[in-house]
Amino acid sequence: MEIYHGGYCAIELPEIREGKYTKDFGTGFYCTELKEQAVRWARRYDTPTVSIYNFDLGTGLKVLHFTEMMEEWLDFIVNCRNKVSHDYDIVIGAIANDQVYNYISDYVSGVLTREQFWILAKFKRPTHQINFCTPEALKYLSFIKCEEIEK
Repeated sequence: MEIYHGGYCAIELPEIREGKYTKDFGTGFYCTELKEQAVRWARRYDTPTVSIYNFDLGTGLKVLHFTEMMEEWLDFIVNCRNKVSHDYDIVIGAIANDQVYNYISDYVSGVLTREQFWILAKFKRPTHQINFCTPEALKYLSFIKCEEIEK
């Protein structure tokens, strides 16, 4: 399947880099199957670029796939945002975007109950992310091309 990475330049050889901010599924190289989402990511930069890859999931990788926003998804994101490591090669699921992450922060700090979190979170538009967490996982990506995006 084709997947997309939005950024400020073409990335022909993806790498796993430690970011200065914690992310939903931990350290890794993030992509999405939703091109319009990658375009939104890219438009945050002066030179918006979407890199396009073929992704063929092989065997032997440890994959965690959240098919919907659910209790385990919420707990996993809270752990990753608190720098709790995991041993998955690939993690797939919805994004806790800024608004949803605010709800997560409010839940963690006790401002919202778990039930209140789910009521607020379910009204957000669908999102999707694939985090390639290990160098082994990156071997299943092959660069196709990149597209420069208008701001």
